[in-house]
Amino acid sequence: MFYGFEKQYKNLIELEDAIRDYIEYYNQKRIKIKLKGLAPLEYRKLVLSKANKVS
Repeated sequence: MFYGFEKQYKNLIELEDAIRDYIEYYNQKRIKIKLKGLAPLEYRKLVLSKANKVS
């Protein structure tokens, strides 16, 4: 599923599982330099916690 690691899936369920795994990785585990070295979900939590302290 990851770029450069394409594979053939035997059925639709296998493909759906691979897509779900990739979405989880993309949103929760992938580290982004633009987001201060955090995963998107971690960065969102950080920004929201700071916003709540200001309010």
